[in-house]
Amino acid sequence: MSDFDEAQVAVEAALAAGARYADARVMHRRYESMHARNGEIQELTQREDAGLGVRALVGDSWGFYAISDLTDIAARKAGRSAAEIAEASATVAGRPVEFTPAAATIDSWASGCEIDPLAVPLSDKGDLLAGATKTAHAAGADLAEGVYQAWDTRKWFVSSEGHRIDQHIRECGGGIWATAIGDGETQRRSYPSHRGQYGTRGWELVTELDLAAHAERIADESRALLSAPLCPAGETTLILGGEQLALQIHESIGHAIELDRILGWEAAFAGTSWLDLTELGALRYGSDLLNVVIDPTLPGALGSFGYDDEGSPAVRRDAVRNGIWTGVLAGRDSAAVAGLPYGGSVRADGWQSLPMVRMTNVGLEPGPHTLDEIIEATDDGILMETNRSWSIDDKRLNFQFGTEVGYEVKRGRLGRLLRNPTYTGIGPVFWGSMDMLSSEIVAYGTPNCGKGQPAQIGHTGHPAAPARFQNVRVGVRG
Repeated sequence: MSDFDEAQVAVEAALAAGARYADARVMHRRYESMHARNGEIQELTQREDAGLGVRALVGDSWGFYAISDLTDIAARKAGRSAAEIAEASATVAGRPVEFTPAAATIDSWASGCEIDPLAVPLSDKGDLLAGATKTAHAAGADLAEGVYQAWDTRKWFVSSEGHRIDQHIRECGGGIWATAIGDGETQRRSYPSHRGQYGTRGWELVTELDLAAHAERIADESRALLSAPLCPAGETTLILGGEQLALQIHESIGHAIELDRILGWEAAFAGTSWLDLTELGALRYGSDLLNVVIDPTLPGALGSFGYDDEGSPAVRRDAVRNGIWTGVLAGRDSAAVAGLPYGGSVRADGWQSLPMVRMTNVGLEPGPHTLDEIIEATDDGILMETNRSWSIDDKRLNFQFGTEVGYEVKRGRLGRLLRNPTYTGIGPVFWGSMDMLSSEIVAYGTPNCGKGQPAQIGHTGHPAAPARFQNVRVGVRG
């Protein structure tokens, strides 16, 4: 049997067992990672699996069943079991689940990849990480670490509406970290971000990062931070680097606009959302400079795909336009409940997981400035770069973040290095204070977004650039 045939058998079995709709995904996954410390390889991880997950809809309830046995008999059982679970969960008086319309699609899609990351010799990848961490350790880092990760995922999707879609998605990335230990103080500097940089690309992404060229710099900066003055406390003008702003977007916009949170479906694990659907199209989320797009079509970004796990095609749409909240991340069922005409943001982290609303690429459109212009226009403030900690409430409204490094800004110039910088705020107030935004967009990749029970790990992208915010409380302790 082909992978499409296995999925088709499962769908037909679910329909025969009473489902009014069913879909199935066959997935083959390969994963590889390597970790180095102080010039030595510490760990190599390689995994591979395959399986099938089936969704079936009966009345007002979904059923889901997953198997790793890709045979005709097992696929039929999976389809029947998914329908039986849905039927057992359905309520007599429940309102049947409805969908936004979707055209039956037959297609094939693959992410761009110049160099297959899993085909690069392990010795080459090991030499890269060992060399970069050795350099950082020799330059003064007490602990120098490096990592790369690579995923190769193939999907075959079939639905009872006639979808028949296969996708091949390759993702990879990496980073390095330098930690300096002082008297009661530990400081860290990272490159290219606090978790590395990732995308739907091949090994060329890691090569372009040029990790070794930044190893000595981050070691020097980690040691310098040990003796730097503390970030002062008070209200000031805050400039955020693009990497930190990417996390700010992820936590205070991306999760907040997930429609399952807004509807209260995703309340148990990580909270809901402060947003109210009645205000969609009217609520001011930020200043006129704030333009946020949902764009899974973005080439090379980590949240990109051809079709989501309901067979909806990747489409670019607005989430915030000129500061006004205009769009959400949705699935076909949640969109129908909300009266919206689109889904397109439903994914699962594997064949064994039930698809749910997830971020794709959620990020900023470019502003009219450069970072240099933002600094030159700031008489008194602080520049903060590279995330170190984050905390946000269960409504995705009140937050507090810390970064690895801060710099005084005085009379349009960077001044002293500052350690342990932090800032806090309330989402729409904070975004409303943004008065300058750079055009220097980078699509930062987040490979570890957690959501759901049982927990799933999603891959998301966040185009971001440096920006300036007024009257922000900084230097928060505890």
